[in-house]
Amino acid sequence: MIISKLRIRQSLSLKVLVTNLTFAIFIATIIGIVVHNRVSSTVINEKISISKVETASALFLAQGHFNLARFQDNNELNKVVQDFIASSREDGSFSGRETVILPIPNSTKNQSIYQTVPTLLVLDSIPEKFREQVRKSDEVLDKRTTISYSDGKEFPGFIIGRKLDIPRSGTYEIYYLFKLNAQYQSINSITWTLVLTGFLLILLIGLSTQFVIRQVVSPVQAAASIAEKFTQGNFSSRMAVSSNDEIASLGNSFNEMAVSIQQQIYRLENLSMLQQRFVSDVSHELRTPLTTLRMAAEVIYQEKESFDPSIARSSELLINQIDRFELLLSDLLEVSRFDAEAASLDVTTFNIVNLVKKTVDYLHPSKANSFEINSSSESIQIQADQRRIERILRNLVSNAVDHSEGKSVKIRIAESNNEVAVGVRDFGLGFNEEDAPFLFDRFWRADPSRARTSGGSGLGLSISLEDTKLHHGQLLAWGSPHKGAHFVLTLPKSQGNIVQSFPISLIPENILSTVKE
Repeated sequence: MIISKLRIRQSLSLKVLVTNLTFAIFIATIIGIVVHNRVSSTVINEKISISKVETASALFLAQGHFNLARFQDNNELNKVVQDFIASSREDGSFSGRETVILPIPNSTKNQSIYQTVPTLLVLDSIPEKFREQVRKSDEVLDKRTTISYSDGKEFPGFIIGRKLDIPRSGTYEIYYLFKLNAQYQSINSITWTLVLTGFLLILLIGLSTQFVIRQVVSPVQAAASIAEKFTQGNFSSRMAVSSNDEIASLGNSFNEMAVSIQQQIYRLENLSMLQQRFVSDVSHELRTPLTTLRMAAEVIYQEKESFDPSIARSSELLINQIDRFELLLSDLLEVSRFDAEAASLDVTTFNIVNLVKKTVDYLHPSKANSFEINSSSESIQIQADQRRIERILRNLVSNAVDHSEGKSVKIRIAESNNEVAVGVRDFGLGFNEEDAPFLFDRFWRADPSRARTSGGSGLGLSISLEDTKLHHGQLLAWGSPHKGAHFVLTLPKSQGNIVQSFPISLIPENILSTVKE
C-alpha cells in the first residue's frame, strides 16, 4: 500500500488515471444506486397499485352479488359465497396469490362457516395491527410483509385486505397475499445489468483517460526527463516535436528555453572560472609586493619615535591597513578554494570549550571582563577541523564585539547526545528582518554608508557558513533592532553525522518569555 501510494505521488499519469477512475466509480455507484432504487420502487409500487385496484374491483362486485343474494334462500346464498371463494382460489393458483377469509370476532352469527386459510400458510404472515386497521376501515388497505409457510419457506410480498359483509352470516376479513418473487427477479436482473453497464462504463473511462494521458502527459514526462538530464549536466537533450498542436508549441518553447539555458550556463561557467582564476591569481600575485610593503612598513614603524608625530601616526595606520590587507587576501584565497570545491577538513578531536576561551583571549585579551561564557560542561569533545572551527568562532566573536556598542557579549556552550552548540549574543544595534537573508552574503553590510575603516573584509560570515557546511552543521542568526543579535553554531560531535537537534534555541530566552507574556 505504501509503495502504491508512493508510485501514485511520483507519477502524474497514475495520479490522473486513479483520480478519474475514482470519480467514475463514485458517480457510477451513485447513479446505479439511484436508478436501482427508483426502478425497484416503481416495479413494486406498480404491482401493489394494480393489485389493489383489481382487488377493490373484485371485492366490490362480490359484495354486490352478496347483497343480491340476501333475497334468496340460505342455499343460494351459500352457493354464491362458495363460488366466490372457489374463484378466488382458482385465480390465486395462476397468479401466486393466497386468499384468507377470517370472521371478525363478535360480528358473525356463525364464526366458522366461511373461514378459509391455505393449508401451509402461517397466519402470522398477516400482522395483527394490520388486521385491526382493516376491521376499523371501510377502504381497501395494503401492507408490505413477508409471507411465511409452515415448511419454512418465506417470500417477500404484500397484503391487500378489506371487510366483507355476507348477509345472514356477518362481517368477515378478506386478505389477498401476493408474492413478489417475479418482481424481485426482475429487479435482480436489472441490478446485474446496471453493474455490468457501470463496469463497462468505468472501463471505457479508464481506457479513454489512458489515451488522453498518453497524448498530454507523455510530453510532460519527456520534458521532466530532459530537465533531469539538464541537472546531471547533459545540456544537449531536446523534446521531439511531431505535430502542430498546443503540445507541439510547448515542445518548441521548451527546446528554445533549453537552448537559452544551455548558452547561459556555459556563459556563467566561463565567467565563474574567470572570476575564480582572477581572485586566485590576484591573491597570489599580491602576496609578493605585500610582503615587501610589510617589511618596509615595519622598518618605518620601528623608527617612529624619531619621526614627526604626524608621520609616526601614519606609520601606525600603514601597519594596520597592511594587516587588514593580508586578512582580505587570506579570505579571498579561502573563498577561491570554496568556489573550486577544493576545501578539505583536517579532522582532530579537541575540547571546544577550551577553544572558545582561547579564541576570546586571543582576540580581546584586554576585554576579558566584557565576555560572559557559560558552558554546560568544562570539557566537550568533538571531532572537527580545529582551524576552521576556530575561524568560525573568531568571526562570530569579532562580529559581536564590533556591533555590541560597548556592551557585554554572552557566549553560551551547550550539548546534547550527538550535537554541540555555541551561541554568541550581543546587545547592540541588531538587524532588521529584511537584512536577515543577506547576513551571510559576501561583502554585504547592513549599513552601506558605514566607513570601511570599521569591521573586517565582509567575508567573515560567508566563510564561516561555508566552514559550517563542511562539517554538516548549522549556522543561524537572529536579530532585532536595538535588541542585539544572536548567532548559534550547531555542530555534530562526530565527523560524518548530521545535526538532528538544537541544544541552544535561536531566539534568546528573554525574548521568548516577553513574546509569551
